[in-house]
Amino acid sequence: MAKPRSLVWSRWAPLALTIVVATVAIDQVSKWWMLSVYDIASKGRVEVLPFLDLVFVKNIGISYSLFNQESVLGQYLLAAFAFVASLALWAWLNRSSANRLMAVSLALIIGGAIGNAIDRLRIGGVADFFSLHAYGYYWYVFNIADVAIVAGVAGLLYESLLGESQ
Repeated sequence: MAKPRSLVWSRWAPLALTIVVATVAIDQVSKWWMLSVYDIASKGRVEVLPFLDLVFVKNIGISYSLFNQESVLGQYLLAAFAFVASLALWAWLNRSSANRLMAVSLALIIGGAIGNAIDRLRIGGVADFFSLHAYGYYWYVFNIADVAIVAGVAGLLYESLLGESQ
């Protein structure tokens, strides 16, 4: 009879934990710098490249400002959801027969979710700064945590469609 896999720790847990901590740290340091040192909130829109601007937006909803939550309770509920989802993803990582790509992908999603949840608790919404645009079309404003989440989802899609051997 096979030994049941742990929900807490597995072969890929050390790598994943390192990526989660690094993602949260990079995200939070970038947000601290943009808000406290560079003071982006007082600068308005700052053109960096013809297709990239810096601008401060506090997102009180989830992706694309869906389910806006203006109340403190709403932000706490969204943060709690992010933490619970992160725990579920951590359990998935440890209970599955994950490979390196899956572990890295899940860790990026967890780190991004935690980074954005910290914002909700600290400033009442997610701090977003990067605005990509071209030919008059502006995509959503995002942050490092969002980049990590998108990269993690892309990794999971790649792994599920094409697979990677361990």
